[in-house]
Amino acid sequence: MKVHILDDWFDTLRGLPCFRLLDGHDVTVWTDAAPDEDTLAARLAEAEALVLFRERTAITRSLLERLPKLQLIAQRGAYPHVDVAACTDHEVLFCSKKPQDGANYAAAELTFALMLAAMRQIPQQMASAKAGQWQMGVGKTLRGRVLGLYGVGRIARAVAGYARAFGMDVIWWGSEAGRVRAQAEGESVAESRADFFARSDIVSIHVRLTPETRGIVTAEDLGRMAPGAVFVNTSRAGLVQPGALLAALEAGRPGMAAVDVFDTEPQTDPSDPLLSHPNLICTPHIGFVTEDEFDNQFSDIFEEVAAYAAGAPIHVINPELLRKG
Repeated sequence: MKVHILDDWFDTLRGLPCFRLLDGHDVTVWTDAAPDEDTLAARLAEAEALVLFRERTAITRSLLERLPKLQLIAQRGAYPHVDVAACTDHEVLFCSKKPQDGANYAAAELTFALMLAAMRQIPQQMASAKAGQWQMGVGKTLRGRVLGLYGVGRIARAVAGYARAFGMDVIWWGSEAGRVRAQAEGESVAESRADFFARSDIVSIHVRLTPETRGIVTAEDLGRMAPGAVFVNTSRAGLVQPGALLAALEAGRPGMAAVDVFDTEPQTDPSDPLLSHPNLICTPHIGFVTEDEFDNQFSDIFEEVAAYAAGAPIHVINPELLRKG
């Protein structure tokens, strides 16, 4: 099959052990983001199978209308960026494995790294030292401080384990079902949403972005945080009300934010008001960007391609196409 892989920006996948699962196929790897749909459609004109790199490219009805040779789209995880109905209408099988066990430890580790970086002023201290100015300020110890985790999922649980190893107190917030589950497991749940944001020295959000959770963190929530507190987001920028984080930093509540995600990605404008804010530290959406995590995730995706080529598709999201066949 002619397999096209989108958005492998650093041409990483060819060097992974799992890439051998595509042996025998005609594979094209695109290492940049197409600037528009016309360019993307031209690139994929001969594609029979399309491998998606997380949510970096949206698969729309208008795009699918221009890809008559496409038979399969393979990816892993949630798929808010894919028009599944359009895939079915254009007889494109859509496969996506939704893992049920194990946390994304790469994302959990980066979350905690950002907490440490923010509290100890690591980026600022490094810049000061490299500029020959030595120390530039005084950071804060994590031990004894309160970490508020918004969301009661696998990544949040991993972060909680790291925090406890550092001697932090952990409190939780989330959906009603999540709070009930946390309480049943003996966790400390905040008395109210307002109490959660006000009590936490660090708030870290770990919620899947859906239409229901978009903008779930409001300007009012952030305004309840202390001037010395830190807001961390390694999940999705859309979980925060548009403009709320920048406004909160301007108002000094919280005093600092540490993020791995932006509303526009890749964010390459150094003058962007949020990116350039002095009280923001950031990474360029690398929460899952490790060799180990890539090999884990793309093993599942390449197995979907291999299974389809062998006539036994797996992780099918629109099985009505199989029944139709």
